[in-house]
Amino acid sequence: MVLLRLLKILWASPYTMLGLSIGLIGLCFGGRVVRRWPLEFCDGGVAWFLRRFTGEFAMAMTLGHVILGLTESALDISREHEFVHVRQYERWGPLFGPAYLGYYAYLKARGRDGYRENPFEKEAFGD
Repeated sequence: MVLLRLLKILWASPYTMLGLSIGLIGLCFGGRVVRRWPLEFCDGGVAWFLRRFTGEFAMAMTLGHVILGLTESALDISREHEFVHVRQYERWGPLFGPAYLGYYAYLKARGRDGYRENPFEKEAFGD
């Protein structure tokens, strides 16, 4: 059981390291840590990053075992949804990014909603 948990953490670790880097840089610019596991960062530089990266679209974003949120309230609202993405990163590991973006591009190319119709998002929304 412990070994399986460790393997999941390692499998998702490339994205976790990216999220941790963004979160730590965000701390230098007024960000905060809200939870210890999965790590949650918000405010300051973290909010700035999310607004620039998502075009003001997302309240929160998951990278491996790190959840980045605009505010603590945004994290509270989106926590259940983002926890589903944490589990997806544990299943897909380094393949999550290409799979997610591949579905997004495929759907957009067919004139569909690359976000709401994305299977990863549908699972997270409970559709």
